[in-house]
Amino acid sequence: MGELLLFPPLLFSILFFTSPIVSSYDGPLYDSSAYTECKLQPEMPLYNGGILKNQEPNVEQVILDNGDRLHSLSSDKGQPRHGRNYDKMHRDCDCKAGLLSLDSRDINIAIASASLQPFTDEQWRLNQEAKINETGIRIARGGCKNRASLKDFPFGSAIAKTIIGNEEYQKWFVERFNAAVFENELKWDATEHIQGQVNYTIPDQMLEFVRANQIIARGHNIFWENPKYTPKWVLNLTRSDLELAVSSRIQSLMNKYKREFIHWDVSNEMLHFDFYEERLGADATLKFFEAAHEADPLATLFMNEFNVVETCEDVDSTVDAYVSRMRELKLGGVSMDGIGLQGHFDVPNSPLMRGILDKLATLGLPIWLTEVDISNKFSKETQAIYLEQVLREGFSHPAVNGIILWTASAKVAATKCALQTATSTIFRQATQLTSS
Repeated sequence: MGELLLFPPLLFSILFFTSPIVSSYDGPLYDSSAYTECKLQPEMPLYNGGILKNQEPNVEQVILDNGDRLHSLSSDKGQPRHGRNYDKMHRDCDCKAGLLSLDSRDINIAIASASLQPFTDEQWRLNQEAKINETGIRIARGGCKNRASLKDFPFGSAIAKTIIGNEEYQKWFVERFNAAVFENELKWDATEHIQGQVNYTIPDQMLEFVRANQIIARGHNIFWENPKYTPKWVLNLTRSDLELAVSSRIQSLMNKYKREFIHWDVSNEMLHFDFYEERLGADATLKFFEAAHEADPLATLFMNEFNVVETCEDVDSTVDAYVSRMRELKLGGVSMDGIGLQGHFDVPNSPLMRGILDKLATLGLPIWLTEVDISNKFSKETQAIYLEQVLREGFSHPAVNGIILWTASAKVAATKCALQTATSTIFRQATQLTSS
């Protein structure tokens, strides 16, 4: 994304431990089973049907203004559910079946196997704690402490060029994180603002800081499909000149930083925008991935997209659209190495987030939350509450291999310890995930 949305500066102590699952819990255990394709035969419903056991579900159909049909599942024991959290005391997982999105509106849906399982807020959290115990990760209350032992779990933040030579900013970062992403400094417009004048001075200096402190870093990004963030000189190139320019960009960047970054976001936000495909053909993105892999065969290549886990209201970036695009690239010969989910949240929907992570996990690829933040339209206290919800979901999901916050700021770097440890605000009203 572009501008950074700031919530309170953060400090997370992540401790590794082995404590028993709460023995007194007798509620439902969350089932992470999910599907990304249709099955030939219906399988047994999750939770043995849940509150739908021994009864037929009601399928309600609403025709929207544009003619599309919205189907919702309900029972006489609860409120209708559309994959969202309607009742504070009950949470339901998002529909996780293998579904198809079809253009035809003359379709009737018959349900052969269905379940609807409510969870109270307490049950939801206890299930999170059980998963966190299994993976050995614990988020503790914040404080002005040194970075805790993160071991193999990458937890980081975006960094800005203001970190160069800024000892206070550097100290603040190193004490808290073991992973980073450059906010804007690797993007095409930053490294070649004027055609032919390539300058890597700033990212080189940022990389020196990363290397010196043994911090892993993501490469963000090679191309951005949004024309708003494409170099102005690129916008009016002829097709042949654009082909030469993108080839030069890939070779220059990938050869310069070969094996320096653990991931590369190859074509940023390609579910929402298609600047290069409009000008170079439908296979432009495929060629980008091929060229990036050829330039650095060991590079780990990612898709990176927004509004996949954040909301179910963006038709361009549904989980099924994400999976479909990955499969298109695979059919073209591209082997995707990871799943990048930006995570720019408004009001988090925990059941939706969990259901989408479950579906993507079936692909067997590492999932990263790459740009997590909460909209700054909320108060700091509300942002803290929402951020806690997002991080709990991320840390408790076994398929999530890393979390990067989108929080780089010169303002953050200039603060003192009292402000830096605002994780105390985040967890002020929260209990520790488990007793040690």
